[in-house]
Amino acid sequence: MLKRFMKPRWMVAAALFGVVAALAIPTAFAVSPHFIYANVTSVTSTSITVSFKEAGLGNSLNSVNISFTGTALCINGGGHHPKAVNKTGFAVSGTFNVSNGQATGTLTGTATFQPSCNPPMTVEWTDLVVTDTTFNDSVSIPGTFSP
Repeated sequence: MLKRFMKPRWMVAAALFGVVAALAIPTAFAVSPHFIYANVTSVTSTSITVSFKEAGLGNSLNSVNISFTGTALCINGGGHHPKAVNKTGFAVSGTFNVSNGQATGTLTGTATFQPSCNPPMTVEWTDLVVTDTTFNDSVSIPGTFSP
């Protein structure tokens, strides 16, 4: 008679373990990409560099594609942006390894002006966005940056 009661308890315990495992496994493999940071680390008259860290990438990917876009403005000696053609956009991208669900790296955007932006004109960088094109996750870097 004791064996008759042990069998149902064992089956209940196994079923309960199965339910817990079924609920826990998707959580362990959940992907929720988000940028921890994206900061400007270097600014010159011809280039701007950002560093970034993205987390929540899960453990199933080897790499992600990251892009960096923005606008470079040529500012005259009076501190104004003439409404001429001396404004240019830039876009650069790269592939970065994923380790423990995270990717870190740097990207450098460059600007080429026609006509050129020579002193006393200066360059200002604005509208900066870092995007993970693998997951369509992006972060804007607010502000205007100049050398």
